[in-house]
Amino acid sequence: MTEEIKKAGYHPADSNGDGSVSADEQRMYLEFKRKELEDADSRRDAMRYMTWFALMGMLFYPSGILITSLLGQEVAAKLIANIAPTYFVAISALVAAYFGANAYADKKK
Repeated sequence: MTEEIKKAGYHPADSNGDGSVSADEQRMYLEFKRKELEDADSRRDAMRYMTWFALMGMLFYPSGILITSLLGQEVAAKLIANIAPTYFVAISALVAAYFGANAYADKKK
């Protein structure tokens, strides 16, 4: 906190710029920091869920081909198999782009 004050030249909780931090300013500052931590936690949870969802899709995609083949739907199995390379590249690119954008945003801060 003291490093943050030295860098800015004033206390970040001093919203009206009078040089002193009132109880209301301190309360608002702490609430803002709490919300900031909750948002960061929510973002990490969203990244984790997206990654698991993408992984499950990539793992279950071949089973979809197998199931349609076992049900005698050879045309459907062939169509699903033909789409597979595009699906895997698209899902991988989506996850990579999302993680890259978040890493860029974190580095920018």
